[in-house]
Amino acid sequence: MSEIKEVPAKYLQIAGFLRDQIIRGDLQPGDEVPSERRLAELYSVARPTASRALEVLRRERLVEARQGAGTFVRSANAAPRARERLERAVELGSMYSDSEDCTFPFVGIVDGPAYVTDALNLPAGSRVVRRQRIISNPTGPVEFSTSWFPAALADLAPKLLVTSRVGGGTLGYLARYTDIRPTYARDQVCARLGTAEEVAALHLPENSAVLVYWLVACDSNDVPVEFDEGIYPPERFAFRQEFPVTL
Repeated sequence: MSEIKEVPAKYLQIAGFLRDQIIRGDLQPGDEVPSERRLAELYSVARPTASRALEVLRRERLVEARQGAGTFVRSANAAPRARERLERAVELGSMYSDSEDCTFPFVGIVDGPAYVTDALNLPAGSRVVRRQRIISNPTGPVEFSTSWFPAALADLAPKLLVTSRVGGGTLGYLARYTDIRPTYARDQVCARLGTAEEVAALHLPENSAVLVYWLVACDSNDVPVEFDEGIYPPERFAFRQEFPVTL
């Protein structure tokens, strides 16, 4: 079970844990979520704290209360970002939930596109590792993502070229089996029309808009070691997070 931290507020953390399960498909539309009493027992909090957590999800329209029956999952309209997958890998040892399926359309070494070599701080045209993934849950494809690495890392970390999951995520794999220790990451988000490859992978109509999420992970010397590019369909445009505000 995820550990309760002091910041942000405990009810927001509990809401976040439940949201993760809904977004990933562990809790499906129509499933009942734990009651206030059960949440209070699971996370060792008072029932009003558990009640506030459920209210957060109700306001986000992820769950609905049914009088005399309980609280149930509505259709999810959000998707986990690369950042959230990294956090899940650290906490639970896997970037994916049991309800998610991951296929690898392409894994190999290619000439790096300009935006990729720029993100990795490599000379234009450098060779890079390309790991493509299509992530699906019972509702269908929810993410088409690509992880890019300097090609030289493939000699140190050969599993980067394997068409299967790398336990604990690729950054965790690099940290375990090489001297590379990613220490921070930066991200950015934009929207644009999807490419033919992207809309096909996500089963979208032609000329569909997609959400593009970029994340660059760097080591302690500010050297980029991984560039992640996540592509999400329109109905999963909603990304949410809670953070403290000090005035």
